[in-house]
Amino acid sequence: MDHALPQGLLGGDALPLYTQIAGRLLADISADGARPGDRLPSERALATRYGVSRVTLRSALNELAERDVIESSPARGWFLAQGYGHATPAAPPSPAPAGEQSVQGFADYAERHGLRLRDSVLESRVRAATVQESELLRVGPGAALFEMRRLRFLDDIVVVLEHNRLPLSLCPELADTDFTEATLFATLRSADPPQLPKVADYSVEARHPGEEERRLLEITDATPVLVATQLAFNQNAQPLELTAAVYRGDRYHFRASITG
Repeated sequence: MDHALPQGLLGGDALPLYTQIAGRLLADISADGARPGDRLPSERALATRYGVSRVTLRSALNELAERDVIESSPARGWFLAQGYGHATPAAPPSPAPAGEQSVQGFADYAERHGLRLRDSVLESRVRAATVQESELLRVGPGAALFEMRRLRFLDDIVVVLEHNRLPLSLCPELADTDFTEATLFATLRSADPPQLPKVADYSVEARHPGEEERRLLEITDATPVLVATQLAFNQNAQPLELTAAVYRGDRYHFRASITG
């Protein structure tokens, strides 16, 4: 399987420290009601506030700059980018077709390549977010989280074991949707207001499968698995979906464009 995937900075099952700091800073910016052009505190002050080194803080700032949230001015510091707005639109935007979102889902891939997608839902429930999940998804500890585990097939060939976690507040319909019939991204696009995955932090690592993974993915030999971890953000730069996907190594190919 060949996937065109977004660049990302996730490492293992959790985000690196500078990405976590970027998320906390963005949440604080939103909570403070900052406006485009507002100046951020100094790097020294921010490093002290978040208890990290200047190097880690600078990496967090650079990550937000790459997302066009903030911008730097020589000798003056960091400012909220002119293109970043916090005002809620007067009317919700219309749902965008799949081609207008930046992050493409597994179902989008299947449709684009003329493959038949089938999902087998192993678990679907609403539960309280853990502390780590609340930090990554920027919700309160214990906030309602929609969780789903499913096997995904292309032309009846099992490809991936997927574990999805999303803040229920962004799309309450998730709790009542039959995901053997509906797709996750289509459900998010039809939410009110629509939730459009625009950018994602992404990482991939290879390892040996566990006993359950071997059974579910029908691995009977030494085939490794590729574990992809993704944190997707919506059109308002808010964390939307935390997903861990375990692919059969012989049925998945990672491809990305690297830019300097």
